[in-house]
This record gives sequence, C-alpha cells and structure tokens, in this order.
Amino acid sequence: MSRLSELIRDISCELICGSADTEIKALVTDSRKLEEGCLFTAVKGLKFDGHSALPQAIEAGAAALLAEDINDELKTLCEEKGVALVRTTDTREALCYVSAAWFGYPAKSLATIGITGTKGKTTTTYLVRSALEALGYGCGLVGTVEVDTGKRKMHSVNTTPGSFELQSYMAEMRDAGLKAMVMEVSSQGLKMHRTDGIRFDAGVFTNLSPDHIAPGEHEDLEDYISCKALLFSQCVVGCVNGDDGQAERMLRDNTCDDTMSFGLSPGCDIYASGIKLEYTDAVPGVSFMLEGLTEEAVSVTLPFPGRFSVYNILAAISAVYISLEALGEKRSREETLPAVIEGFRKTLVPGRIELLPVSDEYAMMIDYAHNAMALESLLKTIREYSPGRIVTLFGCGGNRAKSRRYEMGEASGKLSDLTIITSDNPRDEEPEDIIADIITGMKKTGGEYVTITDRKEAIAWGMHNAKPGDILILAGKGHEDYQEIKGVKHHMDERQLVLQILKEDGNTEAFERMAQRYPDQL
Repeated sequence: MSRLSELIRDISCELICGSADTEIKALVTDSRKLEEGCLFTAVKGLKFDGHSALPQAIEAGAAALLAEDINDELKTLCEEKGVALVRTTDTREALCYVSAAWFGYPAKSLATIGITGTKGKTTTTYLVRSALEALGYGCGLVGTVEVDTGKRKMHSVNTTPGSFELQSYMAEMRDAGLKAMVMEVSSQGLKMHRTDGIRFDAGVFTNLSPDHIAPGEHEDLEDYISCKALLFSQCVVGCVNGDDGQAERMLRDNTCDDTMSFGLSPGCDIYASGIKLEYTDAVPGVSFMLEGLTEEAVSVTLPFPGRFSVYNILAAISAVYISLEALGEKRSREETLPAVIEGFRKTLVPGRIELLPVSDEYAMMIDYAHNAMALESLLKTIREYSPGRIVTLFGCGGNRAKSRRYEMGEASGKLSDLTIITSDNPRDEEPEDIIADIITGMKKTGGEYVTITDRKEAIAWGMHNAKPGDILILAGKGHEDYQEIKGVKHHMDERQLVLQILKEDGNTEAFERMAQRYPDQL
C-alpha cells in the first residue's frame, strides 16, 4: 500500500480533485482487473483506450484515476464519489515512473544492462547472464525467449514487456537476491516508453539493418533509428558497435556519463584481431585475440559459429565489465576474465545456433531462422566452415504469405547440399500444400531435397542419414515449444524429439549427453 503522493511524485501532473494522501491498495492498467482501492491508469492503446473505462473504474471502487483527457462530467463524478483525479500529458510514460515507485524502485538494487539492435540481442543477453553468474552475481533476464526473475521462468509475450510488468519482474529479481538484470530493449519498447524510469548502468547497441519498417511498427528507417537511439538517453555508460554505420547516430544525442565502443578495428576501445573459424570435434566455433580489455591481448576460443558471433561476444564482454564496475567488483580484469570466458563457453541460447551434443561425427543445431533472409545468412555462415554437407530441415507457417515459402525454398536450394522439407506451424492449412509451395522455390535451384511431413520423422531421417562432417540444421522453430494445427497449439519441442529419437535408437551415450544438457525435456 502506498500514498498517491508517493506514486506520482516523479511525474509532471496536476491533482484535479481529491487528496494526494489517498491510500492506494493496487496499481491497475487493465480494466478487466479493477479492484477497490486501486489507482487506475488510463492508457491509450492501439485497439482500446483506457479512458473509456474511467466510469467503470469509479464504479468498481477505484481510489484514484490517472488520465490525460478529463472532462467536467468525469470531474464531477470523481468529486461525488470521493475519487482522486490526476491529469498528466502522457499516461503511458507516467505509468513507468508510477510503477517504479509502486515496486520500490527495484532498478536501484540491481546492476542493469539494456541491449538494443536489430540482431544479436538475444544471444548477447544470455552471454552476459552466464558470465555474471560465473563470477558469482545472480542475474535476471528479460527478452524475446523468456523472462527469468530468479523466482520463476515464463515464456515472453513481448521482447520488452510493458512498464508495470517490467518493474514487477525487477522487484522479483531484487527479492530473490539477484544482483543484476540484463534485458533486450526493442525499438517498440523504447518508442512506447516501456523502459522509462530505468537508468541502465550499461546501454549496448549491437547493429542496425532496415527491419521492422511496417505499419504498426516504424513508419520509416529514421523513426526506427531514432527509437533505438533513445536507449542512450537513459543509461550511465553507452556502448556501441563501432563498426556499424549507425554507431555515431546512436550516440549523437546521448546523455551518458561515458561511452565506449567494440568491434573488429583497432579504433574501437575493445576489439578482436586474428579471427579464425574453428571446426573441432563436429563443433563449429571461433577464435580471436581480445585486445583493449587488459594490458596484454588474450586468446579466446568459443563454440559459437560465424564472424558475427565475435560481435556478440565483444558486446557481452563490454556489458559485463561495465556492470562489474556498477557492482563494485574489486578483482582486476585479468583475474575475472577466465571466469567470464568460461561462462560464455557454457552459455546455451535457446534456438539461436543452438548446438545439440548428439554426435562427434556430425554437427546438429537448432536455429530460429524462419524467413529467407535469416536462413540465407545462417547457411552462408555455416558454409564458411567447409562442412561435408549442409543438410537443412525446415517448413513454413500456414496462413502466411506464400512468397516466404518460395523464397525459403530457393534459399535452401542454393545454399544447402540437401534439404529436408517438413511441417512447421501449418495452422489452418494442409502441411502438404505448404510443402508444395516450398518445392516451387526449390525447383528454381535444382537443389536436392526430400519431403517428410511429420517433423519428428523428418528429424529422425536427417539423423539416421547424416554423414561424417555434415552439419544438420533444424531451422524455423528455434525456441518455440509448440506446433499450431487447426487453431490448437500442441506441445512439440525439437530437443525433446531428438531425445526421443536417441532413446528409440538405443544410442545411450548420446542420449545421456543430451539428457545432461536438457534435463527438463526428459
């Protein structure tokens, strides 16, 4: 319970009627969850304007209302019912600060890291969390795949949750005894003020490419860039990919206490040199010399494929060391770096080039690549390792543009040695019809393919027909653990399917390795 005055002290507002000493028992933004004694904040959404529910909130016994649009009728009703009425210019923005106050400003108890960019956000957040935990600092995570508060884990609805939910998650992290939080900060999240009220210890920019330019997201590239750059008006240290063409633009209007850069060029504060692609024991990875962090360059080898992985690693290293300063870490960088690298080595990023330990003879990975651009990028990365064959397994979602099917079929046909076409989320369509569309694209390339509609059977076929040196890619599903058929989501996790196949094959050694990696899938 809090006084209204305590909740609104950080926002620009006007008390229209009622008392600032009003006791508030709950903070509510959803009109379906109204309760007596609450402060109801009327937010204008894309489909519903909370202002239309203000009379309903009064009837439900709300103690106070926070709104933008206030008329005489509403004022009179509040006066009659003894309801405090507060006006502000932007309730969505105000809600961030009110929520922070409601939960006792949890961000002040955590080292906070916000990561923005078109690509690499998810992987970088997991790398940061693993490194901090390897150093003994419990770290919560908020992102595209999941939210982990230290008390519970849950699937994410939005990459960056609403401000009330975000503050509640941070409060759980604080109460669970965690010391840090790393999160993905999307351009939409920044545009909609979801992270306002948080001053991140580290703000990180990974890269930018023209994505998310569409109605309901960003009207043009400039809007997209401007929203990304907002992160650097709410962080202590701004850290950017110095090799990206938008790095300077990201920091143009920054209010950071300090800034730094990472990349592959010596002009960056932290950089990698001598990059080599390593393919050892059926595990594709990278090695490089880490420069600028410590007095002497340090050799780093990690099981993450592709040159782009080096950027993710450098971004994570930068964020880790900024947050360590915020945490008051006394050990030197030379002392902590081995634990950081070991933390990276143990990192498991769900559905992002996720290597499955099924064989020493061929590599197998799961990746979320679910459009032609992502699949092409992935396959070109893997091709750099000169594998025996690239075998790509994928399907396409139903009730979506057919052009995506043609494009993915063509991309795999050009860049894979063999494609296994199967089912993804057919939704209301017949899987065989979707497969036929994919084949249309495949036939433009002359690429070799097989079709197996059942996804488990398709995976089993790929495993049973893999040859030494192959890289078998399960594309499209990534972190998803369901298959949507005729309006129903059926549980289906590719990791679990692989475990089942290994058990059915009697491959005890590989089954045990997988079971150790994925105990929750048993």
